[in-house]
Order: sequence, then C-alpha cells, then structure tokens
Amino acid sequence: MANRSLLSSKILLIVLVCFCPTFSLAADTLYQGGDALNSSSTLVSKNRLFTLGFVRLGSTEYNASYLGIWYQNDTIHPIWIANRDKPIADDSGVLEIDGDSGTMTVAYSGGNLVIFYSTQSPTTKLTATLEDSGNFVLKDANSRSDQILWQSFDDPTDTFMPGMKLGINHKTGKVRSLTSWMSDSVPASGAFTFEWEPKRQELVIKRRTEIYWTSGPLRSNGSFETFRPNPGLDYTFLIVSNIDEDYFMFTVARNKLTPPETGFSKWLLQFGGGLEEQSNEQISGGNLCNGNNIEMGCVKWDSEPTCRSRDRYELRACDFLVEGGHAVYDNNASLSISDCREICWKDCTCAGINIRGSNANNTGCTFWYGNFTADLSASSIQYFVIVQDTQPAAMKSGERIWIWIVVSVAFVLLVTLAGILWYRRRQRLREKYLDELMTLDAMNDTQELESDGNKGHNLKVYSVATIMAATNSFSEKNKLGQGGFGPVYKGKLPDGREVAVKRLSRTSRQGLVEFKNELILIANLQHSNLVKLLGCCVEGEEKMLVYEYMPNKSLDSFIFDQSRRELLDWKKRFKIIEEIAQGLLYLHKYSRLRIIHRDLKASNILLNEDLSPKISDFGMARIFKINELEANTNRIVGTYGYMSPEYAMEGVFSVKSDAYSFGVLVLEIVSGRKNRGLLQMDPPLNLVGYAWELWKEGNQFELVDSTLRDSCSEDQVLRCIHVGLLCVEDNVNDRPTMSDVLSMLTSDAQLPLLKQPAFSCATYSTDNQSNSSHAEGKEEGKAEDKAEGNSINYVSMSTMEAR
Repeated sequence: MANRSLLSSKILLIVLVCFCPTFSLAADTLYQGGDALNSSSTLVSKNRLFTLGFVRLGSTEYNASYLGIWYQNDTIHPIWIANRDKPIADDSGVLEIDGDSGTMTVAYSGGNLVIFYSTQSPTTKLTATLEDSGNFVLKDANSRSDQILWQSFDDPTDTFMPGMKLGINHKTGKVRSLTSWMSDSVPASGAFTFEWEPKRQELVIKRRTEIYWTSGPLRSNGSFETFRPNPGLDYTFLIVSNIDEDYFMFTVARNKLTPPETGFSKWLLQFGGGLEEQSNEQISGGNLCNGNNIEMGCVKWDSEPTCRSRDRYELRACDFLVEGGHAVYDNNASLSISDCREICWKDCTCAGINIRGSNANNTGCTFWYGNFTADLSASSIQYFVIVQDTQPAAMKSGERIWIWIVVSVAFVLLVTLAGILWYRRRQRLREKYLDELMTLDAMNDTQELESDGNKGHNLKVYSVATIMAATNSFSEKNKLGQGGFGPVYKGKLPDGREVAVKRLSRTSRQGLVEFKNELILIANLQHSNLVKLLGCCVEGEEKMLVYEYMPNKSLDSFIFDQSRRELLDWKKRFKIIEEIAQGLLYLHKYSRLRIIHRDLKASNILLNEDLSPKISDFGMARIFKINELEANTNRIVGTYGYMSPEYAMEGVFSVKSDAYSFGVLVLEIVSGRKNRGLLQMDPPLNLVGYAWELWKEGNQFELVDSTLRDSCSEDQVLRCIHVGLLCVEDNVNDRPTMSDVLSMLTSDAQLPLLKQPAFSCATYSTDNQSNSSHAEGKEEGKAEDKAEGNSINYVSMSTMEAR
C-alpha cells in the first residue's frame, strides 16, 4: 500500500509540473512587466469562449505564425489577427507589455513587428484583458477611469462582432471596417471591405473601392432591405451620428424560439466577397453578384466592356480541353480569386477561371480561353465560366422586375389621369350647378352680376351625408330654432368648425327663389358685420344653407328677455347700434352690389362670442343698380312694424326703407321693447308713436330701458333716440341715409329737427288684392308673431306679405 501511495504521489507531481505552465497562462490578462505571451501560451476569456494566442496559418507548403483571437477551438479562421500583413515565419513571436516604457508590442527574433500602444509615463500599470465579448482591451490599472487605451475592436480583421463599431471617428480620422482575407488560407488583406455608409444608412461591400453589394437602407421597422440576419435571434441595430463619430453597431440576444443548435452571431466577410452570418451560415453577396446581376443587393459591375452586356458568371462543371481550349497562368500571390474573375471579365476572349488559385495557398489565377463543353456526368472540375445568353429575348429576373415596374407605373398614371379627369368634370358640373343656382330670376339682377365680371365664388357644396353627420341626423338636441325658412340646426364639420345649418322645410312659405336669393347675395358680400355663408347643400328635395355659428343667438333674445337684457349694458348696445349701421352702409354703398335688405329686425341680428352684431337673412333682399334709387314690387315681403309706409302701402322700396327699419331697431335697443307691442294709451300706440309723444313732452329719457338709466350716457342715449326718430320719418325724403346716420351717431354735430313719424299701427293693404289675399296675410302675420315670440338663434327667413 505504501508503494502504491508513493507511486500516486509521483504521478500527481509529474502532472502538476507538466501542466503548471498551462494553468499559469490560462488567465485572461497580460500585465505590464509580467510574463510575455509566446507560441506555447494563451489567454482565455472568463467565459471560456475566446482564446488569444499564436497560431500557424497557410498551406502545407507555406505557413506562418500569427497572433490572433479565435472562437472556441476554431484555430483555422481566427476572428481577429494582429499581424495579418506581417507573418512570422518561425515560432519566435511574443506579445508583451514592456515594464519600463509601457509599450505593448508583438515582437519576434527579427525585432518589433507590431506596436499597439506606447507611453512615456513611468507611473502606468498597464493591463491587457481578453474580455468575454472577444475584445482584447488595454487599460491603465492606476487610472480611476475606465478609459480604454487600445482595443482590438478598433482594428477589426474580417469578422464583425456584437458591440463592435463599423464607421468613422471624425476626431482621429480612423475608419473602422472589415477587410477580407486574400484566400481561405492566407489572412493578408484581400480584395473586399465591409463598411457602413452613414449618409445612406446602409451596409456595403466594396471590391477594390467599388461598391459590390449593399444591404439597402435600414428601414423604420429595424430591418435592412436585402440583408436579413438569423430570424431565430433578436437583433438590435444601433446607429450613432454626431460631430465626433458616425458608426453602426449591433447587439443580439437569444429568445424562446431560438433553436438550441444556433451558434454565436458573427458576420464574416469571406475572401470571395460574401457576407456570412455564421450563426446560421446565411450568405449575402459573394458569388451571387456575377456581373450583371442587380438582385439581392448586388450592384452591376463598373467598367463593363460592351461584350459583357448580357453575360454572367456561373459555377459549372465543364471540360476546356475540347476544341482547342488552353489555359494561361498568373502566379502573382497578391491576386485573389475575385481579382481573377474581374480580370477575365474585362477580357472579351476569356471564357472562365479556376475556382482555386494557381498557387498552393489559393492565390494567383488560371485563365481559360476557347470553347468548352458541359460535363453532364459532373465528374469534371468546376470552373467560374462566363455564360453568354443564347436567347436574347429571354428576360432576366431583373428585367422582369423593370417591366413590372413600368407596367405598374403606367397603370398608376392611367388611374391618376382618370381620377383627374373625373375630378375636373365634377368641378365643371359643380361650377355649372352653382352658376345656375346663383342666377336670379330678375333680368336686371342677372345683368348686374354679369357686368360685375366676377364669375368665381368660394362656396363649398356639401353632401347630405356630411350635413347629417355634422348635425347628428338633425337631432332635436342640435336644433337651434324654427323660422319661416324652416328649422335651424347646430352642426360640427369634419374639420372641427361649428356651423349653423338652415334647412328649407317642405311646408315652408319660402321656396327656391328666396333660397337662391340668399345664396347669391351672401356669397358676393364680405363684411365683419354680415353673417358669413360657408356653403350650401342641394340634393333632391333637400335645400340647406351652411353658416358660421353664432354662439350668442340673436339680438332679440337679449333685449326682449327680462333675465338677459342686463347682459347688454349701454356701452355694448351703442356698439351694436353703430356696427349695424356700418353693415347697412356697406350694403347700400360700398359692396360690389348695392343691396336693400328689406327685412331688418332684431331677430335677424346675430351676435358672435364678442357680442358683435352680424346682419343675417338675405332671402328678401334685392339688388339695385349703381344708378338706381328706388324700385317697385307687387310682392311685398317683410315684417310688420319694421316696414316703411311707402313700401307697405305702395310696394316702393329704396335704401330709405332699410333706414326706416334701422330706426325702429334703434328704438327697440334703447327701450328694450318691441315696436309691435301696443301700449295701453288713448289712442293705443306702438313704440314709435310712444317715443314721439315722449319727445314732444320733453320726457324722452323715460323711453330708456330701466336697466340702463343709471349707467348710460344721457346725451348719447338721447342722440340715439333722436336719430332713431329721424329714420322713421313719414316722408321718405326726410329720412337720413346710413352714411348720415353714422355721422350723426359718432359726432357732436347738431341734429335736424324732427317731423311727424310714421307710427300708425293699422294694417296696410292695397286695393288690388282679393279677400283671400287678406286672409293669407293675416295668417302669415300670426305666424310672424309666433316666430318673434320664440326667436331663433340663427338666421330666420320669416316672411310677411302685407297686401
């Protein structure tokens, strides 16, 4: 037993002695002034996935030593190589951090080969660590910061790793890109580079500075157009662009759906120009880009000779020894297979190349000339052969795509053209319809419009569906009131605007004439004290006008309401009087069309959110020619109490007719009383008669609304009463024009003496009307009384036909 124990102890001692160096060198960090890393030692990351050490690469006939980092045990193709263009022929290479100078170098028997970092500071304590990400990082342990002095990720070889940057540092000018190997066994810099294009935000492979393949721009969904990494992994792409640097980076994580056999995600730039996602061996670019191919990210080769306009490379098994074929060799070791393909492509007599280089390390070229025959048995050697299209009419996939694009564009253009023609036809029909709709029956009115020269209008024609949606299908909750025209509804258009919709009732006393009249007049008028017409709707029996919405309803809802009249103090009432006068003056003198309103009353004065008045209801209005002073009509329309005597009795109307209505309105605003409400006096008097009696007695201030007497300006109120009585003079020639009215209201000039006003409250009638007409007038008078007793928020078109 003792002998056995002694033997076991000796064996254990031998094992420890043999493997002690391995244990000491299996660490992940190299220290300044410490042991150097040589061909017999390595650094291993803590996660055991990455190893740093010297490895021999190349062919059997020729190989050399390189300092590299490899993943797991794959020493055939390291992910990073320090001295790729400076191979070491023997095994004398060492990696060390000098204890005195702090310089980290790769040295060999012939001297320093690669200097990674150098410092003159004597206080440094440098450490170089192989991290779990595969990054070899140099830091100063004495520094409190985590500043990286040097790292292998800044000098990549041909493999792109998670956390590695691809781009440019604008401060240092350093470009981070991948460069392919010369061949599958020679790690020297090859023909291809893999770069990030920050302007187009895409990944590109270049062959000798010429773009060979592109990923397409990074889309908003986080993917590229032609490059799709392993779908079994969760990728996160990061793009950074600022004054210091522009770069692309990716991170990756496994998910529940990731297959267990999925490897580590590394993007390898192959020596043939392909980009391999090594977790699933998916390849982009490479041999897919065969000359004229523009699919899957490939770019058509530049410097294309005319003889290659329809050619492409194919990998084929064939025999060039038939029919006088011969080979030409170029053993230049700096030529990769990709260089050979390009040289042959530019030579119109070249038929193909070997898929392997002419040298043992897979460099150099073998060019073939002459005809070849295909080997159907597939026993011959494979070659990259330039294939000529024997059927020029046959379309390539890329050409088919272009044809589909042309057809699609042509179809879209035809549909667009048809849509434009349909829209223009609809516009012409709309214009024709509005022109017909906005044509008055009277010949003089039509001529007036035509002579004006303005055929355009800014009205919008709404559909019934739009109006129904805006008014909630004419809901009772949206109803604002009822007038002679029909009901008025509040609505909200799709653009958010609130509107008032006047809907012509089928039983309305007013019809298409009044509808057209109001439409054409308001469409041609623009003034801050006139209600704004936005559009109309005429479909079948539906006729509607769409106005701007007035949230404070009409003037009569204030001055004739005991609870609301106090909201209008004298300052507001005088402002309303003045602005109504300005609106009438615009109609009579300054608008493009001289307009007589003929139905001015308190219920037709709307108030906006600022209580500014807007004259509405132009259904009874008439157009005057510029040189026309008065007109006569057989159809007397309007409202009793506001009609001038010459109009009510003889059908004669002029601008002085509106002045009369304005005078009545002024007296109503001052007193808060309706003109048609008879006062219990002997004889009974209306408001005009009562005001005249008070004036004669010198007690005109008693006419003022009791809510105003303590706060109003007595002189201003008396001036308004005086002007109001001037406007209701019995003789039309004694009444002022609206221009005179504004002047008298806004100045201290002496006012004309008053004469007898027309204040009779009797019903006017004309001799040429039948008894049935009288009955009709009485019935309409009752309707008017009812309408005034329950005044409408919006534009009423109440009619009074006195005969």
